[in-house]
Amino acid sequence: MSINFNSRSLPCPPCHCAQMALPNTRIAYPPDVGKHTGVLAYELVQGSLVQWNSFMDKSIPDPPTAVLLHGILGSRKNWGSFAKRLAQEFPMWQFLLVDLRCHGDSASIKKREPHTVASTALDVLKLIVQLRLTPRVLVGHSFGGKVALSMVEQAAKPLARPVRVWVLDATPGKVRAGGDGEDHPAELIESLKRMPMQVSSKQEVVDALIKEQFSVDVAQWVATNLRRSSPLHSLPSSSFSWIFDLDGISEMYRSYEETNLWGIVENVPRGVHINFLKAERSLHRWALEDLQRIHAAEELAADEGGGVEMHVLEDAGHWVHADNPDGLFRILSSTFRIETTIRGMQN
Repeated sequence: MSINFNSRSLPCPPCHCAQMALPNTRIAYPPDVGKHTGVLAYELVQGSLVQWNSFMDKSIPDPPTAVLLHGILGSRKNWGSFAKRLAQEFPMWQFLLVDLRCHGDSASIKKREPHTVASTALDVLKLIVQLRLTPRVLVGHSFGGKVALSMVEQAAKPLARPVRVWVLDATPGKVRAGGDGEDHPAELIESLKRMPMQVSSKQEVVDALIKEQFSVDVAQWVATNLRRSSPLHSLPSSSFSWIFDLDGISEMYRSYEETNLWGIVENVPRGVHINFLKAERSLHRWALEDLQRIHAAEELAADEGGGVEMHVLEDAGHWVHADNPDGLFRILSSTFRIETTIRGMQN
């Protein structure tokens, strides 16, 4: 059911800056997430004018919905503050935040292998069907960007037309050798595998990763995936454990490196608009060939009734929603204004 959301401070990975949650938004929590249905863990962040959720009266028209997808080793919480800000600015909208398979609260929900970009996208499509949602906007960061593209590639009825897709700091093709720059995710995953399943403190993990030459920001961000272990005999626990499935995540990242989705970009379905956003200081190395192919796809898509567009977010590294949330908000806001206008004209 929907509950009122009161203002409080929330962490903003990877920088841990305090952001104030905004009033006039609601969060709809699913009952007993994943216990019987096998769905992904999720939250619905709803603007103040939204009168609907999937557990209530379906006679009320569906509000416009956006799906926000995190990257490798992230969780739905990465988007929490940003989604609430969007819901404040666009009160008719609701925002579906998902923990992808092997991540966050979805890690305990067993999923059939293989753990790939395609299977991850199918999970989200199944969740959308179960919630009876028809999203107008898909936003994915890094790995989540490829998941969004794969959703378009696989989808039939679950996705409306038009649908706008935002791929944040990821290219659609295979990741070239060295293409993910410093703080390489594959190396990070292997480092985490070598650590004990339980640690005495988050700082212990941060210190260990810094010692292995990972940046402070990434080390602190990864430590947000630690939770205090369940206490024994009603005594507070003094240890922390990971909330993700590292073996599954390792498979997912290999799939991310190998998955090629240029086909959907260079043959955009009618009514689909794909936006790529490159961070100015991205760790992900965008090759000149990738940029040229995206610009060529822009011209081709315009002739076929679809759309492809390239954007650059200034003053931001790979963690776009933490490095420059104001700039990202300005860029993404155009999509919600356009879709709100279209919906108003249709009504």
